[in-house]
Amino acid sequence: MAQAVIKPDNFWQAVGFHFSVTFFGLPKNGGGKDAGSDLDIRFQSVTGLEATISTEELKEGGENRFEHNIPVRRTYSPLVLKRGLLRPDDSSLSAWCRRALEDQQIKPLNLVKVALLDESHNILMYWNLAWVWPRSWKLAELHAERSEVLIETLELNYNRFEFKNS
Repeated sequence: MAQAVIKPDNFWQAVGFHFSVTFFGLPKNGGGKDAGSDLDIRFQSVTGLEATISTEELKEGGENRFEHNIPVRRTYSPLVLKRGLLRPDDSSLSAWCRRALEDQQIKPLNLVKVALLDESHNILMYWNLAWVWPRSWKLAELHAERSEVLIETLELNYNRFEFKNS
């Protein structure tokens, strides 16, 4: 019986360093720049694409050998985005986070798309995140003895995500 042979020209592994993040419905900032500008999609790292199903233990009367674990609901980790610090006037995303955290004007976005790209910048696969809102906005340490880019970390909550192949 013939077996399928994986040849080097038809097998490849996806790499995790070529990606994009797109924000849909981002309000315009006070500077008048277009919402979701090119600056708002450049990130050093993206983490938090994680879904977990919570369980509930059920003890059955008369059954002492085990407990049933029943699936209850999904929970999602916060989406964590890191990039070089941008001024809120230069970034609709930073201004959106600032309004939420300073003024408590929380306006969730209906869609954020995280896409894994190939060498030609085509989408290989993507994740659609729904009902996204800012949870925290952090700055890296200010340190006089280091000559590093100041990194801002944006932590966003979302209600669900959907994985898609392109």
